[in-house]
Amino acid sequence: MGLQSQRCLCDNKINFHFLMSFPHLPPLQKKPKYSATRRLLLKSKILKKAEKLLLQEEEDKSIERENTLKQNAPPLKLTGLSVQELQELCKDLHRKIDIVDEVRYDLEIKVSRNETEIASLNQKVISLKGKMKRPNLKRVKKSDDMFGAIADTSKLMKADFKANLKTVKKEEEKKEEVTDWRKNVEAMSGMEGRKKLFNAQ
Repeated sequence: MGLQSQRCLCDNKINFHFLMSFPHLPPLQKKPKYSATRRLLLKSKILKKAEKLLLQEEEDKSIERENTLKQNAPPLKLTGLSVQELQELCKDLHRKIDIVDEVRYDLEIKVSRNETEIASLNQKVISLKGKMKRPNLKRVKKSDDMFGAIADTSKLMKADFKANLKTVKKEEEKKEEVTDWRKNVEAMSGMEGRKKLFNAQ
């Protein structure tokens, strides 16, 4: 192995290790095949070609329409016709008009049926998606101040459920005074105690 090949291997290893040490770096973007001027030129050529094709399509449609009109409604030759021949021609034209009207009526019915079916399908789609349209959400900046205000417990309102309740005063029950029973026994004993009982009766 020569010196040049060894140097190339060393350079490749260094480049690889250098790139691996910076994983957050974006990948290298490839240069576009065509320059901006070349792309504009190609776009203009495509647009010109499309315009030519559209014009050709319109001309073809007009020619086809004229041909169908000539086939279905040929020009009338009224010169040298008698009254009876003219009457027959008028009857023939009226018969053709009636046939065309029948076909047109059938087509209108088919179109109306298809329109009602499309409308019902659209209603089903709307009911499946939901009648209410979702509003377009606005982008909100996620700043540290907003998060700090939300996280700060001192700024949050504490729910006081007792504030709206009525206060009811409790009636205090009269408690009998508790005295020492020994004193009562001593007071009620003897002649004095008998006098007190007699007076109480």
